[in-house]
Amino acid sequence: MMHSTQDLLTSSKTGSETIPQAPPTVTASASDASPEEALSRRVYIETLGCQMNANDSELMMGLLNKVSFTPVSTPENADFIILNTCQIRENAEEKAYGYLENLKRLKRQRPWLKIAMAGCVAQQAQAQVFERLPFVDLVIGTQNMHQLPELAQTLFPSIEDTPEQGAFTNAAPEQPESQHLTSPRQRPRSKRDAVPKGTQLLATDRQKTFSTYDYVQDVAPLRQSQFSAWVTIIEGCDYFCTYCVVPYTRGRQISRTPESIVQEVKRLAQEGYKEVTLLGQTVDAYGKDFKDAALRDVRLEHLFERLNAIDGLERIRFMTSHPLDLSDAIIEAIARLPKVMPYIHIPMQSGDDEVLARMKRGYTRAQYFALVDKIQARIPDVAISGDYIVGFPGETEAQFQDTIESVYRSNVMAVNTAAYSARKQTPAAIWEARNEANTEAIEDAEKQARLQRLNSAVTDQAMRWAQAFYGPYLKNNTPVEVLVEGPSKRNPERWTGRTPQNKVVNFESRLGAPGSNATLAGQIVPVRLTRILAWSLLGEHG
Repeated sequence: MMHSTQDLLTSSKTGSETIPQAPPTVTASASDASPEEALSRRVYIETLGCQMNANDSELMMGLLNKVSFTPVSTPENADFIILNTCQIRENAEEKAYGYLENLKRLKRQRPWLKIAMAGCVAQQAQAQVFERLPFVDLVIGTQNMHQLPELAQTLFPSIEDTPEQGAFTNAAPEQPESQHLTSPRQRPRSKRDAVPKGTQLLATDRQKTFSTYDYVQDVAPLRQSQFSAWVTIIEGCDYFCTYCVVPYTRGRQISRTPESIVQEVKRLAQEGYKEVTLLGQTVDAYGKDFKDAALRDVRLEHLFERLNAIDGLERIRFMTSHPLDLSDAIIEAIARLPKVMPYIHIPMQSGDDEVLARMKRGYTRAQYFALVDKIQARIPDVAISGDYIVGFPGETEAQFQDTIESVYRSNVMAVNTAAYSARKQTPAAIWEARNEANTEAIEDAEKQARLQRLNSAVTDQAMRWAQAFYGPYLKNNTPVEVLVEGPSKRNPERWTGRTPQNKVVNFESRLGAPGSNATLAGQIVPVRLTRILAWSLLGEHG
C-alpha cells in the first residue's frame, strides 16, 4: 500500500506548506516472513511531497504489480520498501534521510529486505545516498522510473519472466541502457544470477528522451482512490527560476501524447472514476514541447475539449499553472466547458517586482494582477489559489509587505506558504553563499517571523473569500455540489468532499454516517451549508 502526504492545499490550516514527518522507528513484527519466504515480493511505498509524487508512486506500484509484486500496508511486512522523496525544501530532504535511517534496524532483523530511495532526492544525491546510508540497495531517480521492473528483477533474481515481459519499453523507441545502472562496489551479473552481497544499484540518468508514460502505456497505476485520479500530462520544467530545484530533479518539459492521456481517462471513466486532476509542474505549458508536425499545435485547451466529451467523467481539474502559460484560450475553455472545474492554482511567489525579477519569474506584480482580474471577470465562480515564498535572499521588509498586500489584491481562496530554503545548484543558493549585494541571506528567525505574519494574512483572506463566495449559499439555504470522497479524517461520523472550487466540505447525511448502509462515496450530492470556516465548510445532506 502507498502512503502520501495530503494535498498541499489542505495540509495546513495556516496556509503554510506542511513537510511530512518521519514516522517512528520501524521494527520487525512477529508475523514477518522467514528467510525461505523472503522472496514473496511484497512491496510497501511511502510517499513524501506533492501530487506528482503521489501519482508516481501509484505508477511504480502498477509497474511492480506487473512483475508479481503485491502491495502491503506496513513496511514491517514488506520484502521491498521504496521511499519516494521530495527535495523542494531542505527539511523535506532531511525527513527522507531520517525515514530511511529508521529502517536500518528492520533490515538487520530481516536481511533479505531491499530498500530503495526514489524521487527527487534520489535524482540529485545519486551515489551520495549510498555513502550516507550504506544499507540502501537501490537509488532510482525521476528519469528512470520506467526501469523499475528490470531493477526489481535484479534485486530479486527469483522473479520469473511474465507473459508481458519486455512490454515495458515497447511504446517508444529504446533508450541506451543507463550508464548509471551500475553498483558503486561491483556491477551485478545477469538478473537470473544471485545478487552479489553488497551490490547497490544506481539509476539516475540526466534526461529521458520520452515521457515516462510513453514507456509504460500498458501499465495501469494502482490508485489510492476509487473516484478521483491523478493523471500526469507533462513532466519537468523549462523555466529555471533561481530558487527552484525542479528542472534539476524533474528535467526539461516533456509532454505526454494526447491520445495516451485520453485513453487513460476513458479507462478511468469506464471504471467509475468521476474526477481526474491533470498534473504537471507547469501544466498549462502542455504541448509546447511537441516536435511532431501533427502535434505541434496541440495545447491544454484542446485536451480539455477531448476530455470534456468523455461519458461518465464529471470533473476535470489541473495543476500547477505558470502565469506566463495561462493563455486566453485556456481561460476561455475553463469558462465554456462544464466539466472543467472553476479552480486554478497560479503561484505568484512574491508580491514585489524586484524580488520577482531576482527569482526570474518573468512577470511583474501588475501583470499577475491583470491575469487574475481577467480570469475572475471571465469566470465569475472561479477560485484561485497560489504559492508564496518569504525570506528570499535580499528580501526587505518593504518587499515582504508587498507580498502581504498581494494576497488581498489577488483575492485568493487559499495559499501555500514557505520560508525560503536554499537548494544546491540553484543561482539563489550561490548568491546567498557569496553574500552578494541585494541577495544577502535572511536570518532564520526573521524568515519564520515573516512566515507567521504571512500565514495570518492568508487565513484572514481565506475567511474573507469564503464568506463572500459561500455566504449567499448559507443565507439563501442554497445547496453546493460536493463530490464525496469518504469519511472525514477528523470526525469519522461525517462525510467529506469538495466543491467545484476545490473547497473542502465536511457534512452529516440523513442517509447515514460513513460505515453505515449509506453509499455516498464517489457521488456528487447537494449539501446545504451550516457554517463557513476559513479552510473548510460544514453542512448537511438529505
